[in-house]
Amino acid sequence: MSRHVAIVTDSTAYLPPRTMERHGITAVPLTVVLGDRALEEGTEISTRSLAQALQKRRPVTTSRPSPQLFAEHYRKVAEAGATDIVSLHLSAELSGTHDAAVLAAREAPVPVRVVDTGMIAMALGFCAVTAAETAEAGGTVDDAVAAAQKRASGTAAYFYVDTLDYLRRGGRIGAAQALFGSALAVKPLLQLADGRIEPLEKVRTASKAIARLEEIAADRAGSAKVDIAVHHLAAADRASALAERLRTRVPGLADLHVSEVGAVIGAHTGPGLLGVVVSAR
Repeated sequence: MSRHVAIVTDSTAYLPPRTMERHGITAVPLTVVLGDRALEEGTEISTRSLAQALQKRRPVTTSRPSPQLFAEHYRKVAEAGATDIVSLHLSAELSGTHDAAVLAAREAPVPVRVVDTGMIAMALGFCAVTAAETAEAGGTVDDAVAAAQKRASGTAAYFYVDTLDYLRRGGRIGAAQALFGSALAVKPLLQLADGRIEPLEKVRTASKAIARLEEIAADRAGSAKVDIAVHHLAAADRASALAERLRTRVPGLADLHVSEVGAVIGAHTGPGLLGVVVSAR
């Protein structure tokens, strides 16, 4: 009997629904806790509601999916015909999601390979799509995992935030805390490095920071064939304009995605976020 390798990821991949449907990718939702309400990302809380809560300084936290929720999704995927599952998740440095998946995998009805991609947002999404395409072409579990890891190694993510306050409150900035003391005087640029959010540069104004973000992303892309994702939170006009400038600057651009991040990332970055993911094909 031929084996069917299914791909599972989590809601922070922010893959377009049509892409998930086309490749049969399942996303397990993380949870946003707004006040005393626990809400599933993607279905029970909108980014607009999140932005409004953050602007009003209401308490917002996030939590990983439970192992039980992962187990339910693994069971459904197996019942749909999967004989193996590759479960690809956001960086274990940023979330306990990977650990919850590992616990659930032990009791799954089919073999599950859980992978910490070290990525987040479409940096994770591109890995999931590559793994799915590899499986669709007849690849094994090992092939799909190797393809996802190779994609991750060729992917970079850069972020502009209006303030580091949300990242500081959520405990997600690590070494970027060195920037926080001067956060009111500068606009910080951050990067994803070794699965952590780290400082990249300090720029004096928002307009200069966004221009610098564009320059860094274009330099990273070079002339290689790349996919790019531009993410934002409550900054749609800025994101669209940045995407169009990158479209003209990157000669090897294949696919360009523009999307608003979900509530989990938004809770830690705050409104005004701009992010660029550059991923080599």
